[in-house]
Amino acid sequence: MSFTLIGKHEKDSRANRDGYVEAMLEMMAENPKLVHIDCDLMGCINTGKLLKAFPAQTFNAGIAEQNAMGVASGMAATGLTVFAHSFGCFAARRMFDQAFLAAGYSELPVHVIGSDPGVCAAFNGATHMPFEDCALYMNIPNAVVIDSCDFAQTKALTKKLAACGSPSYMRLIRKGFTTVYADGSDFEIGKGVTLRDGKDVTIIASGILVDEALKAEEMLAAKGISARVIDMHTWKPLDEELVLRAAAETGCIVTAENHQVGTGLGSAITNLTSAKNPVPVERIGIQNRFGQVGPQDFLMQQYNLTAEDIVAAALRAIARRQG
Repeated sequence: MSFTLIGKHEKDSRANRDGYVEAMLEMMAENPKLVHIDCDLMGCINTGKLLKAFPAQTFNAGIAEQNAMGVASGMAATGLTVFAHSFGCFAARRMFDQAFLAAGYSELPVHVIGSDPGVCAAFNGATHMPFEDCALYMNIPNAVVIDSCDFAQTKALTKKLAACGSPSYMRLIRKGFTTVYADGSDFEIGKGVTLRDGKDVTIIASGILVDEALKAEEMLAAKGISARVIDMHTWKPLDEELVLRAAAETGCIVTAENHQVGTGLGSAITNLTSAKNPVPVERIGIQNRFGQVGPQDFLMQQYNLTAEDIVAAALRAIARRQG
């Protein structure tokens, strides 16, 4: 694993979906047994490029997500490595039974891509706003679950998923995103990334909350508080060693996720720490609510997913640690 942190809180001019598309184009050129299945969303995720370049390796299953997962699992059973995409709401709620049984139970390398996770669904509204998608896939034994944050990370982890041999689910921000890492950065499945060191509190974030965590670290530093920031892009398998070391060295943790806190990253970390090193944990994320319509910035405020919310949680965690 090697990475270059940019962390300037600047929007990238590219679409994050193209990190996935670039990785697939490079891998398809080298591996004729790698295929992509889409659910009538090639225009949304820009995978029309795959169809044009590799028509024998790219398939449109139409608006039939459950069938797409069945087809993907059947292809994987013949020795193909399969990626299947739909919006996160459909990739989780609608495809999950087939994902659990046809891919998971059969231990087939089907890699599900769920785009527009959480508040990233924005104007698509409540019905298309998945706050529970990762929770479902975390229940599949031996599955990999990833919440990627930017172009470089998406591209690198797409390639790692193709080689991992396990069924997986990766969240994918489709369009606008904040650049965290320089192109060419590399990551390992199941290994978190320490972005800032600190001794007073640890902030563990993923996806769109990574940049908010970096902003929070700067705000806390201005108050004289030293915060460690970890990008936990892989929720399963969780980097338990890194979490427990942070718990031991800083004594309290804040988790930050664009997902229901009771069934996602925050729950995975509290399950671990409560069993092996109980420390105060404050969880930033969706608090048992449904989605709604609005621009992403508005929704992040509505659901308390901002740097300011992370700072407040850090202060609470420190206060709890101090008793």
